[in-house]
Amino acid sequence: MAGADADDDALLVLTAVLLTPARFPSVLGDDYVAACGALALEPYEEGYGLVLGQDGDGARWTVVVEDVSLVAAAIAAWDCGMEYDLSPDDRSVVCALPGWPLALAVAAPGVPAPHDPETDGVGPAPLTPPDTGSWGPAQRRLGADEIAERWALWREQIDDAQFVRPGGESAGRAEDGEPGDEDTGADADAEPGASATGQHPGVRRALAEALAYTKAPPPPGRIRSGFASADARILRVDGRGWSMVARTDDIALILLDEVPGEVLPVGRGPALPGLLKALDALAAHPA
Repeated sequence: MAGADADDDALLVLTAVLLTPARFPSVLGDDYVAACGALALEPYEEGYGLVLGQDGDGARWTVVVEDVSLVAAAIAAWDCGMEYDLSPDDRSVVCALPGWPLALAVAAPGVPAPHDPETDGVGPAPLTPPDTGSWGPAQRRLGADEIAERWALWREQIDDAQFVRPGGESAGRAEDGEPGDEDTGADADAEPGASATGQHPGVRRALAEALAYTKAPPPPGRIRSGFASADARILRVDGRGWSMVARTDDIALILLDEVPGEVLPVGRGPALPGLLKALDALAAHPA
């Protein structure tokens, strides 16, 4: 594949990602509209494919294409360990942006090491991945993505005994069928997290904003839903300064800009199931 912005050199494809309401690189924004805005793209409902590669000089390029189905097929094949020659038609190319928005650990063989192309200040600045040595919105969203991808690994680190009622009885998974006191606010008459003693104020704010989504739906992609099991979904929800990962039949985990690197669990309680069900009904689901 070639692009005029890449000096007509064939692009040596390394990987690709989707940019759609249901699936997009979280480093770019809290929702699909924001992610498109970060790349100066119109947030069309059909979405885009982002093809990351190097030109013959080794320069990094992100080529935006309209052929979402082709990119999705390539990603599915690669995920299964199969080879797939991703070569979108030039007529599908929307633009070629310098740099990569994501950090890649691979490089094309037979060309110089990956580097930003020389643009002489013309056009957009090269895309760069977020600095993993700092903490901010992009790192928070990446952390939430990591939890969503490896839910079982993170879930086993959460001790249900920490969700304790004032009387000392465990309230984590409420195996006795009684709701716990980690109220998360899906009840219409309850303020999210109002009864959760000792809960971080940022968590209460995130739960309140998540509840508000069920009354005034946010921009596309702010709530995303992925497969967990036949009876459950994994939710990814973002807001101003917070990210939530939740399994619809279990608890929720929240990350905050104001609490670097920490994962704050929210017990299931009486209200969380209804909140998660309502959020899933609003979520963008992969095709």
